[in-house]
This record gives sequence, structure tokens and C-alpha cells, in this order.
Amino acid sequence: MNRELEYMFVQSARVWIPDAEEVWKSAELTKDYKNDDASLQLMLEDGTTIDHKLDPKTKNLPYLRNPDILVGENDLTALSYLHEPAVLHNLKVRFIDSKLIYTYCGIVLVAINPYETLPIYGTDIINAYSGQNMGDMDPHIFAVAEEAYKQMARDERNQSIIVSGESGAGKTVSAKYAMRYFATVSGSASEANVEEKVLASNPIMEAIGNAKTTRNDNSSRFGKYIEIGFDNRYRIIGANMRTYLLEKSRVVFQADEERNYHIFYQLCASANQPEFKNLRLSTANDFLYTRQGRSPVIEGVDDAKELRTTRHAFTLLGINESYQIGLFQVLAAILHLGNVEIKDRDSDSSLIAPNNRHLTAFCELVGVTYQDMSQWLCHRKLKTATETYIKPLPRLQATNARDALSKHIYAKLFNWIVEHVNKALVTNVKQHSFIGVLDIYGFETFEINSFEQFCINYANEKLQQQFNMHVFKLEQEEYMKEQIPWTLIDFYDNQPCINLIEAKMGILDLLDEECKMPKGSDDSWAQKLYNTHLKTCSLFEKPRMSNRAFIIQHFADKVEYQCEGFLEKNKDTVNEEQIHVLKASKKFDLLVELFQDEEKATTPTGQVPGTGGRTRLSIKPDKGRDTSSKEHKKTVGCQFRNSLQMLMETLNATTPHYVRCIKPNDFKLAFSFDPKRAVQQLRACGVLETIRISAAGFPSRWTYQEFFSRYRVLMKQKDVLPDKKLTCKNVLEKLVQDQDKYQFGKTKIFFRAGQVAYLEKLRADKLRAACIRIQKTIRCWLARKKYLRQRSAVITIQRFTRGYQARCLVKFMRRTQAATVIQKYQRMCVERKRYRQKQAAALAMQTILRAYMARQKYQALLREHKAVIIQKHVRGWLARCWYKCCLEAIVYLQCCIRRMRAKRELKKLKIEARSVEHFKKLNKGMENKIMQLQRKIDEQNKDNRVISEKLVSLESSYASESERMRGELGRLRGVEEDAKNKANQVSSLLEELEKLRKELSVTQQEKKTIEDWAQKYRDEMEKMVSELKDQNGLLKKEKDDLNKMIQEQSQQMTEKMTRAIAQETQQLETDLNEERSRYQNLLTEHLRLEEKYDDLKEELAHSTNVSKPGHRRTDSTHSSNESEYTYNSEYAELEDGSRVGEDVTRGMDTSLTLKLQKRVTELEQEKQSLRNELENREEQFQRARARDDAQFRKARGAELEYESLKRQELESENKKLRHDLAEMRQSLLGGAAAGTGAPGSPAYKVLLDQLNASCEELEVRKEEVLILRSQLVSQKEAMHHKETMTEPSVFAQDVNKLKDADELKQAYVGLKDTNRLLEQQLQAQRRTYDSEVESLRGELQNVKEENNRQQQLLAQNLQLPPEARIEASLQHEITRLTNENLDLMEQLEKQDRTIRKLKKQLKVYSKRIGEMGAGQAEGQTSPGQMVEEPIHPVNIPRREKDFQGMLEYKKEDEMKLVKNLILELKPRGVAVNLIPGLPAYILFMCLRHADYLNDDQKVRTLLTSTINSIKKILKKRGDDFETVSFWLANTCRFLHCLKQYSGDEAFMKHNTSRQNEHCLSNFDLAEYRQVISDLAIQIYQQLVKCMENILQPMIVSGMLEHETIQGVSGVKPTGLRKRTSSIADEGTYTLDSILRQLSAFHSTMCQHGTDPELIKQVVKQLFYIIGAVTLNNLLLRKDMCSWSKGMQIRYNVSQLEEWLRDKGLMNCGAKETLEPLIQAAQLLQVKKKTEEDAEAICSMCHALTTAQIVKVLNLYTPVNEFEERVSVAFIRTIQTRLRDRSESPQLLMDTKMIYPVTFPFSPSSLALETIQIPTSLNLSFLTRV
Repeated sequence: MNRELEYMFVQSARVWIPDAEEVWKSAELTKDYKNDDASLQLMLEDGTTIDHKLDPKTKNLPYLRNPDILVGENDLTALSYLHEPAVLHNLKVRFIDSKLIYTYCGIVLVAINPYETLPIYGTDIINAYSGQNMGDMDPHIFAVAEEAYKQMARDERNQSIIVSGESGAGKTVSAKYAMRYFATVSGSASEANVEEKVLASNPIMEAIGNAKTTRNDNSSRFGKYIEIGFDNRYRIIGANMRTYLLEKSRVVFQADEERNYHIFYQLCASANQPEFKNLRLSTANDFLYTRQGRSPVIEGVDDAKELRTTRHAFTLLGINESYQIGLFQVLAAILHLGNVEIKDRDSDSSLIAPNNRHLTAFCELVGVTYQDMSQWLCHRKLKTATETYIKPLPRLQATNARDALSKHIYAKLFNWIVEHVNKALVTNVKQHSFIGVLDIYGFETFEINSFEQFCINYANEKLQQQFNMHVFKLEQEEYMKEQIPWTLIDFYDNQPCINLIEAKMGILDLLDEECKMPKGSDDSWAQKLYNTHLKTCSLFEKPRMSNRAFIIQHFADKVEYQCEGFLEKNKDTVNEEQIHVLKASKKFDLLVELFQDEEKATTPTGQVPGTGGRTRLSIKPDKGRDTSSKEHKKTVGCQFRNSLQMLMETLNATTPHYVRCIKPNDFKLAFSFDPKRAVQQLRACGVLETIRISAAGFPSRWTYQEFFSRYRVLMKQKDVLPDKKLTCKNVLEKLVQDQDKYQFGKTKIFFRAGQVAYLEKLRADKLRAACIRIQKTIRCWLARKKYLRQRSAVITIQRFTRGYQARCLVKFMRRTQAATVIQKYQRMCVERKRYRQKQAAALAMQTILRAYMARQKYQALLREHKAVIIQKHVRGWLARCWYKCCLEAIVYLQCCIRRMRAKRELKKLKIEARSVEHFKKLNKGMENKIMQLQRKIDEQNKDNRVISEKLVSLESSYASESERMRGELGRLRGVEEDAKNKANQVSSLLEELEKLRKELSVTQQEKKTIEDWAQKYRDEMEKMVSELKDQNGLLKKEKDDLNKMIQEQSQQMTEKMTRAIAQETQQLETDLNEERSRYQNLLTEHLRLEEKYDDLKEELAHSTNVSKPGHRRTDSTHSSNESEYTYNSEYAELEDGSRVGEDVTRGMDTSLTLKLQKRVTELEQEKQSLRNELENREEQFQRARARDDAQFRKARGAELEYESLKRQELESENKKLRHDLAEMRQSLLGGAAAGTGAPGSPAYKVLLDQLNASCEELEVRKEEVLILRSQLVSQKEAMHHKETMTEPSVFAQDVNKLKDADELKQAYVGLKDTNRLLEQQLQAQRRTYDSEVESLRGELQNVKEENNRQQQLLAQNLQLPPEARIEASLQHEITRLTNENLDLMEQLEKQDRTIRKLKKQLKVYSKRIGEMGAGQAEGQTSPGQMVEEPIHPVNIPRREKDFQGMLEYKKEDEMKLVKNLILELKPRGVAVNLIPGLPAYILFMCLRHADYLNDDQKVRTLLTSTINSIKKILKKRGDDFETVSFWLANTCRFLHCLKQYSGDEAFMKHNTSRQNEHCLSNFDLAEYRQVISDLAIQIYQQLVKCMENILQPMIVSGMLEHETIQGVSGVKPTGLRKRTSSIADEGTYTLDSILRQLSAFHSTMCQHGTDPELIKQVVKQLFYIIGAVTLNNLLLRKDMCSWSKGMQIRYNVSQLEEWLRDKGLMNCGAKETLEPLIQAAQLLQVKKKTEEDAEAICSMCHALTTAQIVKVLNLYTPVNEFEERVSVAFIRTIQTRLRDRSESPQLLMDTKMIYPVTFPFSPSSLALETIQIPTSLNLSFLTRV
């Protein structure tokens, strides 16, 4: 046992042991291993201790685990220990923990299907991988595609990408993404969009060749090899597809939970579409061929939508609508054919019921007769040498024949579609090279394996052989390159297995031979296999329990194949007569086209094998077809072998790249890893074989520089030599004794497996020892420092404690003495107080007792007196009551007696009345009796009156007598009562005395109780008073708190509103920037189309050999600036050039020209709409800002009522607005008592003055209108006279001729109309005047009312307290000022509207006068129009100016001016020797002279030539930074000059008086300013692109890879893939390179005179590019995500910030663009363990998206063992906390994004007249004016 092995198998070493469930399980040694130990003491990860027995024969130790820092590596070959458990664990960690699905294994890319959509395939990811080395970025399918593309271009050799794996592993998706990468990075060589067609073939092939299986929802049931062709410029020109072994059996049968091919379900889902009504389709469950799997729907897939995608792809590939409908008819016919029910007629024959609707539909769809099809579905034709027989088929054979026909039709349709797809992808351009993408099935083994699995595994054997040879070859080349001694590596060669299958008398040979036999069967073929190979080949075996199966030992595993069905599938038979029926279709041409290459014989023997049966018909054979029946069709196995051989030849002629797809589990669970399934696939796909080959040699490879940097800690200072190669050799000889463990190459050191782990352990131990020593020293220093600090603190505490105790003793003694004195005086006071209290109490008691006795005596006398009065009244009342009772009794008695008598009399009278005699008697003397009765009544009345008078007299006498008697009775009773009272008086006095004594004792007790209660009440009151005081204090505090809270709330509300306004403003600014960005992007697209158009014109001109002196004019912008794109339009050869251009254009592709013209028109319209929208947005922004400011001021005035400074703020805001009414207010306030509205009052004078001023202004306006109208009338008359005059004559004669009545009448009517119009205007002015007078009077009345109200409020305020008075007055004043502010603002807005309206009217009138004065000539011509006619001068008076600061040139010198000043100017000399912006000043001075001459054509041609010349020089030298920067600065300066001297007040306020005199006087060049602004935007974008191209190679190397701080980050072991070294070699870019380049950019722009604001925008854009590129590479490179790299990045960012600080650019916004990168660096360095850490990360990384944060955490990789990985639970915590973020899911930043540029106005202080033109510019033809 060597030293290294003993050193590795020690306590705490970790190993891998086999496990039944997890395949491999990790364990840790609990004690060191010795040579003679028979077992290992291990402890599992769950804490279980086991005794692992070693094999006593081999003594093989378990596999060692790699160090933690190597776990999760991008390349499996970078692992120190290369074995199966290490590979499996590394893949699992990357897949489960880091969510990384791609891993390198040497030259192989291992792709694990995540069963989840990942955001790693966007265009941004493609751009990030484009141009990168394969080892520099994280593993990805794009990296493999880029490597293939790069090698094709570099080595001039065809490439191939071999994608393999079992069903559901993701082969199709990987191939699709590889093709998408090629289509994106290479582009197309023509306008035919070949790359789109290549990608469009994917949905077609998926629809007809993919199906749902139990393992995959989109499984490819065929193999395909796509060759993507490229031209000599490596642009896609076409493609070609080859297919292999389509699974035809799926058309007629599907297992449970599986589906047929997608296209059938897409058709059924779209059956309700109008164009599919004739297909007679319904749901998939209605057809036999689509319902057998009982799973017609795939979750999340819309089959109808997929059909639309498929049809769109068909259309894109040139398959028109009629062909598509034909394809769908064939597919629908297959479905209907499957539903044809065949019934038994007898045991040997079958039949189809007449009018079977499905067969009828089939026949109608394919255009054949029902009778023929039903005949040959149930019969077959047998041929012999002499005659032909027609034989009926049993139902089972007929059903099989029907299914065979369906499979055959589908296979033909599949081949036809593939053929037409290839036709659509073919091109006439010569193919220079190609990249092939092979998407083929992986090794398969099922419970029942048949012919399909045999062919698939045969193909994989061939591919594995090719793979092994390629890996072996690469290893050999690497060793030879490094001059390492080559030793033969033993690797598995599967040639014997291939020979078993394809050699002579092999399995396929015997199968074809058996197919030729008339009575060949699967059983006989199996016996031949047993007899031929069972004893001769060790790879062939026979199952024990079966005679119809065989076993082959493949490279991956043993597979048992069932012989049943091999012959039938190999022959692929179909009834010949059925094919003839289909070929005979005359209505369906597509069907005939499908079978036009059908061979005459459909079986190898020309016969259909089957059981015997009775012959129904005998027909003589056709001699003409006798020879054709002998032609044999190739078997499926033979065809597959030949196509496979062609494929291998193609692959061997290319450079292969391998992608192995792994299926992690069988349940399609996202990011779920089944180790058993993974190991099975790794063994099958050759990954472990690659590992084994690598491990057999030297798998670990380091450059000398990397080894020295990594293991410098293991070297002593004396070992370090200047030659690093020699240093590494010396160190390795000391560290590793066995020299066979390593080899020294030319540039690398090669290590055996495990040596890197050994060196890593040595390094970790050395670092651990160094850390322990550092910790020991630091802990000692900290402990001593802590001890000294504690000792000093103890001494100080003791000193202060003793002093404190002494002071306490003195204080105690003083307090004791003082307490004695206080007690003496206090006791004296207490005793004195107590004596005085007792004395006062005795006096009080005496006073109370005496008063009480007096009150008692008084009360007794008072009671006696009142008792006498009561007795008197009671007795009188009793006598009256007795009298009343007696009287009432007497009267009642009388009434009763009288009633009794009356009743008797009444009774008697009733009896008499009943008697007849009495009645008659009464009737006789009735009248007499009535008179008697009347007299009797009168007499009785008199008697009654007398009796009544007597009764009254008797009553009065009786009453007086009764009163007298009653008084006598009372007197007697009183005497009797007095006697009784006097008798009892003595006893009552004695009782009263006793009672008083008792009351006295009670009173004393009550007094005592009252005193106690008084004392208690006093204490309670004192307590209550104190509590009230406390409550009062609390209430005051609460009041203060409430006031404070109100103020805080007010402040918060103000801040909230401020934030809301700021957010809205920011949103508006963002929208404005977005609109600018869209507009500028459209300009870029427009420029690109222009350049493309020019290139096409040049190519066309070059091909036709036609010389063009100039360019044709092309519409470009919305502002009629056609001349912007016309070059040298003033040349004499313009007409010839246009004719030549027309001739050239005729030769162009008309469709392409129309397409470009249409595109340009659309872009112009979109540009116009965007520009209008931009202007609207800017206006909305300004209005919104003004509205927000007004709302803010209003809201703040309402909220800040408590602020005392509000009045001053409002007064300052309204100071200017109140100035107009200040005099009025003072006069009204001063004369409020007197009549302020009187005509002589000051207020009236002020109003009158304002009224007069307004009247004067109205008069002036009226005069102007009259003058304009008179001019219009005069012009009209002049025009009329000019038209009516026929001969020249003098004016007097014409007047004399105006004697016609009609003319006089017409003149009179015109004069009358004019008068009427003037009268109407006068009336209107008068009404306006009256209304203004009324309004002023109303305003005066309002002022009076306001004055009265203010006086009332002042009187009310004087009655309030001082504080309330101040608050009320402040409130009133705020309200008043606010109302004033609003009123004045409204008035100001009205005045502004009136002024704008009058200005517009004046402009209209001026324009009309100019038009009339020009005699119907054109007015001011727009600057973009070319006018060939003589130009009439504008009839506007020109001011006399001093025309200096201008340059005069002749028209023929314009070409020379442009040539010398623009085309041939060298920026370097101008920038260094001359003033900045000199060309711009010269051009503007020439333009001023053309404006002075009022020559619009000269202005147009000069501006057009300037613009086109700048474009031409930029197109020619667009890659030169100095040229682009120079013309950006001059274009901006020219634009600023056009603004500065335009005459607009907004631009003139910064000018001097002299500069204002130099303003343009005749032309408004606002439209040209927009054109030049667009040109400046294009130059800016080109400048950014140029700078980006220069910086792009420096960014990653300087910001990420270079170690700015040496020694911080260590280099980890690398794999086979090359990785960019982080050590700065010669030629490597560093951070200093970036800073130097930035400084060069800055200095150049400053020399060119670029505006500082524009420089800031450029620097901001550059810093954004630096941050975005760096962050994108960080997110795609696992080796860069470490703590030390975060420190490097932060240091690099600080250097960039220091550069900004030195250049004074800190406020340009560049630092903010680096915020995502800064936060990513901080994320690499912060602690990542606890919940607090997660919260801190979420709050810190606000500029990073959730996807970016999670990606960095997943990629975080420890460089040293002292660092820890980020746990999965922590990452999930981060995802949970960031779930509510609303952000884009995009992972990478957009490096192509360009901030919208603005050109702030920057006036020049340079006087134009002082500019001197240097002779070096060769502009002597210019003359200063």
C-alpha cells in the first residue's frame, strides 16, 4: 500500500458503498485503515455504524468520495476520483440542488430532462453563448452548438451533433434547440427566410412522427438526421432530412395510456372547422385507431391550436392549401378504414356489410369504388406458374390486411411529407459545409422486446462503436500533442456484437433468408439462430424456458428478444391488389402520387403467406407481368442496415459532438432523480465508458501556471524558482513519490485519477494548520487584551466604590444630626396642634349643645300653637259634616215617600185608563177638562212659589241657629281639652328632659363620627386632587401627543402626496423614455433597411456593370424630406442618373423591391405616428406636471394649517399675481367708510384706467382688422381688374370705362357689404365694451362685499381670546389668499388664451396677405420640396441687419465644399489643431448666407448634401470610433446652431445682442432640425455600437477572469473542456485595459467638443453594457460564483466608480446601471444560512430579479473547503419571500438595450464673425461676408 493510499483511508475519510435502493451510499471511516484489516468500520450519513467486509481475494477498497469543492463540477472529468458513484452523485447534486440539467463528461454533454419549462433558451441566452469558448460558459446545448458552428468555420470540416437517449429523455427538444441556435446565430443567406423554414419543419415532423407514450408525452417514433447547409459565409442556405425506422405499428395499435400520432388527434379536435366538414370526422373516441390507448388528451396541449401551427408550417414550407387538404383527406381515410368492420361469413371467409358508412367515407375520400375496395379487403390473389387464384380471407387475416394497408398508406404519406419538406428546404446556392443533427432513439429494453427494439439496439451498437473510437482518438491526440508517453488504453470494443447482427450468416442475414422461404416462420428462424450462433458466439444466448426467443449481450445490458412477429415486420407485407385499387383512383391525384414508386411485387416471394383455403376463381396469368413479379422488394432489416451504413459513413466524415439525454424518473416528475434509472441510462449511453477511458489514462490536467497558483501554499520560499515549470516539477517530486501518478507535458501536467484529491487534501491540511496557528495567535492576543482591560476596569471600580462609600458615611452622619433637630421641632408642633384642636372642639361642642336646646324649646312652643289651630279647624269641619249628613238624610227620606205615593197614584191612573167607560167619559168633556187643568196648573204654580219663599226663609233661620249651636259646642270641647292638657303637662316635661339627655349622648357620638368622616373626606379630597392633577398632566401630555400626531400625520400625508406625485412623474418620464426608445429603435431599423437597400442596389449595379454617378431619391421621413436621401441632387447628371437608376431597378427582383418599399412606407407611417405620440406624451407630461404642482400646492395649503409660515409662502407665491389689484385693494380698504364706488374715488379711477387700457387695446385690434380687411378687398379688386382687362390702358381710362350699370351696382353692393360688416364689428365691439363695463362693476361690487365681510370677521376676531384670534385670522388670511390665487390664475389663463387666439389670427391674416401679394404664387416652400419653377420672394418686409458671420460660396462650389469639409476631412487633425465643431460652424455660416439671399433651393441642396455626405462617410468609416465621435459632435453642434439662431425666443434668451442679430431671417428650418436630430440619433447608436465592439472582448476578461487582487481566488481543478485562465498572461485583458479604453473614449469625445450632457449619456450606456455583460456571464458560469470572485467584482466596480469620480461623471447615472452587478457581488459574499440572512438578501437585492437571485444561489460554488454551499431549504425560503414580486421572468439582462438619447440645447458663446477658416481645409473658395 503506497503512501497516498494510506494517507487517504484514514479516520473521517468518506467512501462509497453499494446500496440496493440508492445504488451507492455515502459512508465515513470511523478509524484508520491498516494493510491487514479485513473490514472497514463505517458510519452512514444517518448515524448508523456498519462493518464493511472486504473481498479477501482482491482486497478492493471502496470508492473514495471527492472533496466537497469538486462536487457539482461542470465537467465530470474534473473530478479527482472518476468512477460510477462520483458521476452519479455529481449529476444528482447539479440536478436536484443547483437545478442544472446540463453537465459535461469530456466530449459528451449529459442532458437530464427536468420535466419543467426553464427560462434558459431565450434569445438572450443564445447571444450570451455566441462566440464563447465551450469551457468558458456553463454546460448547455447552445455551447455544443456553438462549438460545432465554430469548428465548421475554423477547420473547414463538416460537423454533426448526435443526440441520443431513451424515450422521454428529451432528445427531440435538444435537437430542436440546437437547430434554433444555428438559425439564430447564422442568419439566412437570402431573403427566403431559410432559417424559419428549417425551424418550421419541427412542428410538421412532430405532428406526423411523434406520439404520446407512457414515458413521454411527445416521443419521437422515428429517427432523423437533419443536415443544415451553410454557404461560404456560414449562413444557412437550406437543409435536408433523413428518417429512420418509423414505428408504423402505432398507426393501428396503441398500448394503454398511449396515443397514436399527434396529427390524428389534431384533425379530430378541428373536425368542426368548415374546411374539414367533408372529412366526416368526429371525436377521437369514435375511431378505433385513436381510442385504443384510452388517453386521447394530453394535459396542457390544445390539439386544435397545434393543428393551426402545423398548417402554418406547411404553408411556410410551400405546401399549398389544396395539398394540405389532400393530406388531411388521406389521414381521415385511414381513420375511417380502421372503423371498417369485417364480419365472418364462415370459418374460411369474411365479408363487409353493404353500405358500410366508414368504408363509404374511405372510398369517397380516396376516390375509389366501394365494390373493389370491399372485394380486396376480404380476398387476396395467389399466383402460380400457370394461373392466378382469388382466395377469400378469414376475418382475422382480413383485419390484419386492413391494418397493413393503413400502415402502408401512412408510411407512404410520411415519406411524401419528408420528401416535400426537403424540397422546400433545398436551395440553388452551392453548399459549402453542413452541420448534421442526429435525433435517434437510445438503447431500449422492455419486458417484451421485438423487431423494433432489435433495430434500435443495433443502431446504438454502431453509434457506440463510433463514439468509443472517437473518444480514444481524442485521448491519443491530446497525449501526442503534449508529448506524453502513449500507453495503450484498453476499452470495450463492441465489434463482435455488431458482427453477430450484420455479418454474413448473422442474425439479419438469417432473417432475410427465412423471409425468402415459402414456408418460413418465426420458429424455424429461431432454430436456425440456435444452431448457428449458440455455440460459436459468447454474446448470443438461449433463454432457459423459451424456444422462441434469444438473448444478445449488448454493450449496455443483456436483452431478450421474442421471435414472434420478426418475419412479418421484416417483410412488411401488404396486399398488392389493394395497392392497385388505390393507384386506380382518378379523383385523387395525391394518392396516385404517393404510390407512383410502388414496386410491383409487395413481398419478397411475390406471395402472401397464409393458411390454406378453397379456391374460388381461377384466372390465367398475365404474361406481360410475369417478369415483374420476380422483382424482389428489400426487407426492412436490409433497408435499415443500408441506411445505417450510410449514416455511419456520414458521421465518420464529420466531427461529432455528443449529447446524451437522461430520463431522471419514470413518472415525469419535475426535478425528481431516480438513481437506479439514471445509472441504467448512463451505462447504456456510454457516459461511464467515457469516464472509464479517461480514468485509465491521466484525466486531471493542469497548466503549469494554474498548478502553481493553486498549490503555491505547499511550496516553501526556497522552492519557488523563476521558471514555474521547473518549480512545479520539483514540488511534485516531493509531494508524490510515485512518478507514474503524473506526467509532465509541454503546457500541462497530467495526473492519474485520485491525485488531485490527494493534493487537495494536502493543501487543505496546510491551510487548516495555518488557520489554526493564526487563530491561536489571535485568540491569545484577544484574551490578553481582554484580561488587561478587565484588570484596569476592576481597579477603577474599586477606587470609585471606596470613594462612594466614604461619601455615603458623611452623608449619613449629617442626616442623623439634622433628623434630631427636625424631630424636636416637629414634636413641639404636633403637641401644640393637638392642644389647640381639643380646645376648639370643646368650644364647638358647647356652642352646638346650647343652640340645640334653644331650638328644641322653640320647636315645642311652636308645636303647641299649631296644635290649637288644627283642633279649631277640625272641630268646625266635623260639625259641618254632621249637618250635611242630616240634611241629606232628610231630603232623601222625603223623596222616597213622595216617590212611593206617586207610584200608587200612577198605578191607579193606569187602571182607570184601561177602562172603556172611563175613556168615553173622558172624551166627552175633554175640552172642558183641559181648560180646568190649565187653570189648576197656574194655581199650583203660584202655591209652589209661595212655598218656596217660605222654605228659603226657614233654611236661613235654621242655618244661623245651627251655626250658633256649633260654636257653643266647640267652646265646650276646648275647655275640656285644656283641662286634660294641664293634667298631663308635668309628666311630659319629665319625659322630655330624659329625652334631651339621650339626644345629647347621641349628638356627641355623631360629632365624633362627623369628625372622623371629615378627616377621611379631607384625605380623600387631597388624594383626589393629586389624582386630578396627574390626570390633568396626562391629558396635557395626550393633548401634546395628539397635536404631535396630527402634525406627523399631516407631514406623512404631505410626504405621501409628494411620493405619489414623484411616482407619477417618474412613470410619465419612464413612458416618455420608452416612446423615445421606440422611436430611436425605428430609426435604427430604418437605417438598416436603407443600408440593405443601398447594398442591394450596389450589388445589382455591379452585376449589370452600370455606373451610377448619384443615388436615386427615396422617401424617408414624414416631413417631406425626400432630399435627405438624395446625394448630389444638384449635379448636372441628375437626369441621366435617374434614368440609369430606373434601368437598374427594372432588373431587380420586383417582389423584393415592392417588399422593401412597403416596409419603408410602413416604417415612415409608424415613425410619424410615434413622433406625434411622442409630442402628445410630452404635452401630457407637461400638463400633468403642471396639474400635479397645482394639486400639490392646493393640498399642502389644506393640510399645513398648523404651520405659521403658510401665510408668508402664499404671499410670496401670489406676490406677482396680486400686483395688478394691490392699488385697488388699498383704495377700497382706505375708503370703505366713504362711498368707494363713487365716480371720484380712487378705486373707480383704477377701474377706469384699466377699462381705458382695454378699450385702447380693442381699438388697436379693430384698426388692425380693418387694415387687413381693406388690404384683402384691394387685393381682390386688383385681381378682378387684372382678369377683366383685355388691353393695356392707363388707370384713368379704365375708371372712365366703368359706366356700366351692372359694374356700378356691383361696386355699390360691395361697398354696402363692407359698411354692413363694419357696423356689425362696431356693434360687436360695443357689446364687448358694455359687457366688460358690467363685469368691472360686478367686480367692484364683489370687492365691496369682500371688504364688509373682512370688517365683520375682524370685529368677530377682536372678541376672541388672543390665541384663537391669531389662529382665526391666520385661517381667514390663508383662505383669502388661496381664493385670490385661484381667481388670478383663472384670469391669467383667460388672457393667455386670448393672446394665443389673436396671434393665430394675425398669422392667418399675414399668410393670406402674402399669398394675395404674390399673385396666387406659392408661399414659403417647405424645406423638403424640390421646386423647378422660379421662386417668388415672400412679400414680407425685411429688417435691415449687419450681415456679418456669413460665408459666401458659389453654387457650383457646393460639391467641393462637401468633399473638403466632410468626405475628405481627417478628424484627428481637426480635433487637435482647430476649435471644436469647426465644420458645423462653417456649414451654418454658409447656410446663413443662403438664408440672407433668400435662396430656398440653395438652402435645401446644402442641407441635403450635408446630411447625405455625413451618412456616406459614416457608412464608409462607421467602425472608426474617432470618425463617428467627430461627426456626432459636429452634427449636434450644427443642430444647436440651427436652434440658437432660429429666432425662437426660447433659444434666443441665452444669446448676446450681436448673436441675436445673426438669426435666420427668411426660412424656418424646424423640419430640418428634426431630420438632423434623427441623424444625430443614428450616429449616437452607431457610436455606441462601435464602442461596444471595442469593449466587448475586454469586459469578461477584465471584470471576471482577471485577478485584480492577486491570491484572493484560487483556481479549481478543470476538466477536459478548456477554461479561460484567471491568471493574467501576455495579451490578456485586465481591468486597467478597460479603464484605459474608457479614458481614451472620454478624451476623444472631449477633444471633438461633444456636449457634456451627451458624454454623460454615452458613459451611462457604456457602464450599462459593462454591467450587463459581466452579470450575464456570471449567471452562466458556475466557476465564477464564489465568495472570492464577489470580492474581486466589488473591487473592480469600485475602480470604475473611482474613474467616474476622477472624470466628474458621478451624477450621470452610470453608477446606477452597475447596481445589479454590485448586488450580485454582495450576494456572493453575504451569509446565506438563517431566516435573517434571507430577509437581508431580499431587501438588499432589489435590482436583481428573482430568477437571477435564485440562479446565483444555485451556482454558488466554494473554492476552498472552509466555505459552505447554499442549502436547498435556504433557496426555497428566498423563493417564497420573493414570490410576490411582479417582474420579468427573464434571466439575463438585455445587452442590446440602448437608453433613449436626448440632445439638450447647448448654446455656443463663440461669435460667428470671429471664426477664421484655416488654409489646411482647402476652403479658399469661401468668402467671409
